[in-house]
Amino acid sequence: MATTVIAGAISASALAKPVTWNDILNDHKTTHDVLGYGMGIDAQRYSTLNRINDKNVALLTPAWSFSFGDEKQRGQESQAVVHDGVIYVTGSYSRVFAIDARTGKRLWSYSHRLPDDIRPCCDVVNRGVAIFGDKVFFGTLDASIVALNKDTGKVEWREKFGDHKVGYTLTGAPTIVKDQTTGRMLLIHGSSGDEFGVVGKLYARDPETGKEIWMRPFVEGHMGRLDGKDSTPSGDPRAPSWPDDPNSPTGKVQAWSQGGGAPWQSATFDPTTNTIVIGAGNPAPWNGWARTAPDGDPGDYDSLYTSGQVGVDPTTGEIKWFYQHTPNDTWDFSGNNEIVLFDYKDKNGKTHKAGAHADRNGFFYVTDRTNGNLLNAFPFVDGITWAKEIDLKTGRPVENPGQRPARLQPGETRSPVVEVSPPFLGGKNWNPMAYSQDTGLFYVPANHWKEDYWTEEVEYKPGSAYLGMGFRIKRLFDDHVGILRAMDPTTGKVVWEHKEPMPLWAGVLATKGNLVFTGTGDGYFKAFDAKNGKELWKFQVGTGIVSPPVTWEMDGQQYIGVTVGYGGAVPLWGGDMAELTKPISQGGAFWVFKLPDNVRR
Repeated sequence: MATTVIAGAISASALAKPVTWNDILNDHKTTHDVLGYGMGIDAQRYSTLNRINDKNVALLTPAWSFSFGDEKQRGQESQAVVHDGVIYVTGSYSRVFAIDARTGKRLWSYSHRLPDDIRPCCDVVNRGVAIFGDKVFFGTLDASIVALNKDTGKVEWREKFGDHKVGYTLTGAPTIVKDQTTGRMLLIHGSSGDEFGVVGKLYARDPETGKEIWMRPFVEGHMGRLDGKDSTPSGDPRAPSWPDDPNSPTGKVQAWSQGGGAPWQSATFDPTTNTIVIGAGNPAPWNGWARTAPDGDPGDYDSLYTSGQVGVDPTTGEIKWFYQHTPNDTWDFSGNNEIVLFDYKDKNGKTHKAGAHADRNGFFYVTDRTNGNLLNAFPFVDGITWAKEIDLKTGRPVENPGQRPARLQPGETRSPVVEVSPPFLGGKNWNPMAYSQDTGLFYVPANHWKEDYWTEEVEYKPGSAYLGMGFRIKRLFDDHVGILRAMDPTTGKVVWEHKEPMPLWAGVLATKGNLVFTGTGDGYFKAFDAKNGKELWKFQVGTGIVSPPVTWEMDGQQYIGVTVGYGGAVPLWGGDMAELTKPISQGGAFWVFKLPDNVRR
């Protein structure tokens, strides 16, 4: 089913020690490895390294680059994992590369054999691996999860979890957690495919064997599994937040039967509360009227458990709490963007164990990660039209009238156009933000754009797009699309901002060297002063950057690494923004940077 290619000596990886839970637990405190998506269990994407800093970053130079090769370019959205001098990075079309971190030499590579009938929504991307013991784990576009030997690339096990022909895929990096109740190690992964009307599901597996331990669906009324048997439904089994399907001839088909809610990004794990925290995707179809009774109002149906964040018990897979960002989401705002764990001090001086989330709907949320309660919410982009604010008492948005496109009337095939901002690609999409422990600021890679939006007819057909909405994305401002903003989570104020002509689709890294790193659509890898946003350094890699950078220490030097290669959702779905990005070259490579050896701190 797959092909493994061994290339060259593997002496570096042969020396690599097995990865333990303590290694993962302390990943954010150590500097020699990068062992998880988010660069630490808290997903802050912050490093204590400061050898490269605001005084010397202008001298940063390439150490080496590694090409992913052949014609399989497209979008490269992978965050690398680094362990004992070996870099593990995924590429488009479900590939994995193991690279010697000192030389850039390929140690081994794995290319998953994909069928011709895969249904990726938003390019053939992959966002990275998880590592534990002697294995690396990653998801594939044919709805499989694969374990490879970290030293040889040999397939240890492979599990198929969904039918790729109807739209199930897996693009997010898995997460390793240790259940604090049982002591059992778990491999956590979700599924993709909301745009094809799948039912989103979160899985826990035994990392050693791949055996499913539990499965939790993220659409109300669907049944979960525990140890191979039905466990409990998600929410009320009658699914009152979903009506009978108004398009069904009998009126008895539940709208939740193809309800979306896919948790396609990586989970965050909080060992202090023993909770898996993850975003749930948009409901399906996008057309909110198809999830509203014929005589009902959109406010009558929230479409649980979609477009929000979910706290899940790692022992049983039960939902512990849920907070919904966009009830009855008809704009495809989803809820998948990362949730960053941090200590939040409110205006009264009380400190909360919190989670931070910058949603596609344009609002930044701070929640109590022990119960999902809302602590603060504010806009992080300009020009939001769909809602006036988030009510801090109820946690619900205060919607502006007329921003939900109208229900189709008899004889209509599309509704009048409504102009909406943000568009469905979001004020921020999957590309992760960073949090600095030094400044207390979040660095959010955002976009200013809008869309023409209208209602269309919708019918579910397995394997076909299930939207029921039409759109075209346009500029919001003439001078920029992308905007990197430093946000204060207590006040909601923008401390500084940096504008880019192209959409920002890369993740962000913050370091103790008073630096913030990110990549741009037109191919620059850049460093900024974390306190004031001044651009301090840039390097042209020859293709757009749509991935999160990482940093690590090796042989007394600090290294910065980033995957490059343009693609992702913008050139496929971006309307006028897709036209804007046409001149950008595709590619596929991993670049590593360091200071010259003679540079002192």
